[in-house]
Amino acid sequence: MGSRAAGRLEPVPAATNPGRATFLELFFDLVYVFALTRISARAFEDLTQDPGREHGWGAVTGGGKTLLLLLALWAVWQGTAWTTSRYDPYKVPLQSVVITALVCSMVMGVAIPRAFSETALMFAVAYVIAQVTRPLILSIALGAHPYRRLKVRMAVVFAFSGVFWIGGAMLTTNAQVVLWSAALVIEYLAARCGWPVPGLGRSTVSKWEIAGEHLAERYQQFFLVALGETILVAGFAYSAGSYEAGHVWAFALALATSILLWRIYVQRAGRILGEAVVKSRHPANIGRSAADTHLVMVIGLAATAIGYELIIEHPLERIPGAWLAMVLGGPALFLAGRARLEYEVFGRVSPSRWIALTVLVAASVPLLHLPGVIATAVGVVVLATVAVIDARRARGAPPEAAAPPF
Repeated sequence: MGSRAAGRLEPVPAATNPGRATFLELFFDLVYVFALTRISARAFEDLTQDPGREHGWGAVTGGGKTLLLLLALWAVWQGTAWTTSRYDPYKVPLQSVVITALVCSMVMGVAIPRAFSETALMFAVAYVIAQVTRPLILSIALGAHPYRRLKVRMAVVFAFSGVFWIGGAMLTTNAQVVLWSAALVIEYLAARCGWPVPGLGRSTVSKWEIAGEHLAERYQQFFLVALGETILVAGFAYSAGSYEAGHVWAFALALATSILLWRIYVQRAGRILGEAVVKSRHPANIGRSAADTHLVMVIGLAATAIGYELIIEHPLERIPGAWLAMVLGGPALFLAGRARLEYEVFGRVSPSRWIALTVLVAASVPLLHLPGVIATAVGVVVLATVAVIDARRARGAPPEAAAPPF
C-alpha cells in the first residue's frame, strides 16, 4: 500500500476500474449499522412514548425530525462514497477523509436519540466537521489540479450551511428544525447546481469523473447495511419480548419481508447497476440519480424496520394509522425506489411495481380495523407476488443486459 499511498492525489480516470471497496470503506459502513438502529429506536419512541401521540400531529412531526436526521446521515455517507469513487481510496488523504467521516458518523449516531434536545450541538458539530473537512483535505491534496477549485467551492458551501447547523442547535426545537432543514436544502441545491459560489463559478455534474462500478458497488453495500439493520431490529424486538404465538408470527413475517426485499432488489437491476453506470454516456449523472433512488429505498427500509418493532411488540392489537404507515409504507417506498432503479438500469418499469404499490395503498383502509400482524402478512403476500413475477419473467431467458436511458 505504501507505493500507492505516495504521490499527489489525482482523480481516477473514468475508464479505470479501481477494484472492490477497501476494508476501510467497509469498516466505515459498519458505523451505519449502529446509526440506523438509533434512527429506528428514535422513531419507535416517537410512535409509542405518548399514548395519543401515534394518532395525531405528534407522529408527523416526530417522523419529520427523524427523517431529517436520516438525511443528514445519508449526506455524510454519500459524500464519502462519491469521494472514494473519484479518487484512489488507498491514498493517505482519502483515508483521512474516510476516518474523519467514520468518527463523525459514530458521534452523530450516538447523538440521534436526543438530537433535538441535549445532544443537538454534538450532532451538528460532528456533521459540520465531516462535511467541511472532506473538501478541505482534498483541496490541499489536489495541489494545482483543476478539481481543486470545485473542492474550495464545496468547502465554502458547507461552511455557510454549517452556520445554520450549529446556530440551530443552540435554539428551540422548532427553530432548530427550520434551520437544519434550510441547511440541507442549501446543500442539496448546491450539489444539484454544481456547487456555485459567487466569484468562483460552478461545475457541470455530467463532466465529473467517477469510477462508476465502484460507486455502484458502494450503493449496493449501503442497501445491504440498511437491510441488515431491519434484521437486527426484528431480532432485538423479538428477543426482548415473550414467545407467544402472535409474536412468533410477527417475527417470522418480518424475516420473510427482509428476504423478499433482498430478492426483489437483486433481481436483476440491483445486481447489474455497475454495468449500467459503465454503459452510460455520463456516469456521474446516473450515479447521482442512483443516489436519490437508493435514498428512497433506504428510507423505506428504515420505515419497515420500525414497523417490525411495532408489530412484534403488539402483534394482535389494532394499529393506528401512523403505525400502519410504517408497516405498509416502508415496503411501498422501497418498491417506488426499486421501480426507479429499474428505469435507470433498463429504461423501463415493470407493471408489477405499480400494481403492488396500488394494492398496498388500497389495503391500508381495511387493515386499520385488523390486528397488526395481518397488515404485515399482506405486505409479505404483495412482495412475494412481485418476486415471483420477476423470477418467472427471467426464467428460461438470457440475462437481460443493462440499457440505461441516460
